[in-house]
Amino acid sequence: MKTAAVTLLFCVFVLLLSALTVSTVSLSVSPNLQQFFSGSSSVSLSCVDDDGQTVDGWTVKRTREGLSEDCGAAAGFGRLLGSSCVLDFPTVSSADYWCLSSFGQRSDDVSISSSEKGVILEIPALPVIKGSDVTLRCRQLNGEMVTAYFFSSGHLLGSGYKEHTISNVQQSNEGLYWCATDLAGPSPQSLLKIRDPPTTAVRSSVAHPPHLGTIPSSSSFPSSSNPTNSSSPPPAPQPPPTSVSVFRLLFHLLVFCPYFITTGLLLSICLDRIYTTCSGDRCVVFMEMTHQVGQNEDGAVDVTTEHDFSE
Repeated sequence: MKTAAVTLLFCVFVLLLSALTVSTVSLSVSPNLQQFFSGSSSVSLSCVDDDGQTVDGWTVKRTREGLSEDCGAAAGFGRLLGSSCVLDFPTVSSADYWCLSSFGQRSDDVSISSSEKGVILEIPALPVIKGSDVTLRCRQLNGEMVTAYFFSSGHLLGSGYKEHTISNVQQSNEGLYWCATDLAGPSPQSLLKIRDPPTTAVRSSVAHPPHLGTIPSSSSFPSSSNPTNSSSPPPAPQPPPTSVSVFRLLFHLLVFCPYFITTGLLLSICLDRIYTTCSGDRCVVFMEMTHQVGQNEDGAVDVTTEHDFSE
């Protein structure tokens, strides 16, 4: 009985620690971009905690065309360099990358692509924190930023500039973005993701670099003879965040659950050794206690005694 109780308690602690690990490990992308030129770019991926430190027991993986692959494996992708997975882009590719632990826990997916188009859009690969500023740029193969048109979900954001800044991003700013020039045409499309600010610590909100996707038709952007300027609609008001109270509730549950489970197991052990007998109008409560009083050639000798707790 004692062995089973200890085993159950140990399993509970492992599950609680595993739950905490799932929420704190994420995929780090350096540089934090979604779009790269094939044949001339590389990116470093690693599994990190909230403080940006690499964690052991986690593997960088990717999903492409429905198949899962390991970084550095013979039939996988990339190359291992210390605790990081380095990606080179010899050909055009598009895949989702993520981290997997030895216990089967996984992080959120991050989309990364490579392109042979004349221009790519610099947009963050990682989700952007609400309230941050994000700057989009249109870059050509030689590394220079070019004057371009910037689009979001089919709407022209601006033209005639080398970059476009979205201030105080909100959930309404989430969507597909791309850029285009008259000579090179459109870049691939990329999904800008928005997330709530962290609730566990006060951290500075930093705008992350860019992402990529499919290619729009040439009719999706105006000609250079008559560019049209427009501004993005004002962000919708957001309700006050409630994630702090939810986090505190989960924290208290994780802290006090082991206490209640331990108490319940101890009570279960005690109740198994207590019994009551009644004779007429008088009931007597007994508790069995086992003592090891000696040892003979056959092993330990156990003597069971009964204690009467009635008056």
